[in-house]
Amino acid sequence: MKKLIVFVALASTLIMPAWAAATRTVTLSVPGMTCGACPITVRTALQRVPGVEKVRIDEAQKQVTVTFDTRTTAEALTKATENAGYPSTVKP
Repeated sequence: MKKLIVFVALASTLIMPAWAAATRTVTLSVPGMTCGACPITVRTALQRVPGVEKVRIDEAQKQVTVTFDTRTTAEALTKATENAGYPSTVKP
């Protein structure tokens, strides 16, 4: 049992850095966010995308910064906001 615990601990330390390095961050422009409920809808849509880790909304700039892993893409994120009624584009 002790060997199993050591193996799991060792494996997790080797896997975690590779997984952490695979995260990306993208900023989306969402010009349709014009009311107080809009950011809630956008956040919910993005959080439902597999691989999304963090969603930060800047209502004043009508921007959303999303941190995600390799399970998704920027295109999938823009599609999620579009399907929620808020088309977005990736900011350069």
